[in-house]
Amino acid sequence: MNNKVIAIDGPAGAGKSTVARRLSERISYTYIDSGALFRAVTLKVLKCGIEADDVKNILYYAKNSSLDFINNSIYLDGEDVSSEIREAFVSSKVSYIAMIPEIREIIVSIQRKIAKNKNVVVDGRDIGTTVFPRAYIKFFLTASVEERAKRRYNELCDKNKYTLEEVKNQIIERDYIDAHREASPLRQAEDAILIDTTGKNIDEVIAEMLYHISIKGDV
Repeated sequence: MNNKVIAIDGPAGAGKSTVARRLSERISYTYIDSGALFRAVTLKVLKCGIEADDVKNILYYAKNSSLDFINNSIYLDGEDVSSEIREAFVSSKVSYIAMIPEIREIIVSIQRKIAKNKNVVVDGRDIGTTVFPRAYIKFFLTASVEERAKRRYNELCDKNKYTLEEVKNQIIERDYIDAHREASPLRQAEDAILIDTTGKNIDEVIAEMLYHISIKGDV
């Protein structure tokens, strides 16, 4: 394919979404927030009162939902849900939804369709290993559990609902689920460049990525 894909993988709270969005702006690529796609589907099924183990209805609502990105915001059925999908009640369930193979197939289809005729920056947990194994360049971002928990806690709109320790435990649980799921488990691709974002600000991480991209060639 002639278009270029920059794949960014890593665990929850490693800074993938923020970095991917900023990087895409710097190099004028389209940003695909895969995590937001899974979160939007999770939000939809939770709002509809569907249990996480009710695969039949989860698939029904996923297939009959409209998902799109407009100006770096995620729209679910025509509504901007960019803030709502980051709430802890969504975070606590999204891994269970994402581990359903058919859900992943739906999301992968959306991602590949968007990237078919565009240069894109895509972040997630299996972008470089499963979704775009031939990506132009791959990064794997990580950070300490403590730092990732603080980042997620600071993202919460209502910090009275959860303590920092509860958010940390959610991340630990999600790390385990993501790494042990049968469908496309979280792992670093062999050809991915590892970047530890602990103690680094966004500009420092992006500068490191741009350095590797410049070595790779013309973006």
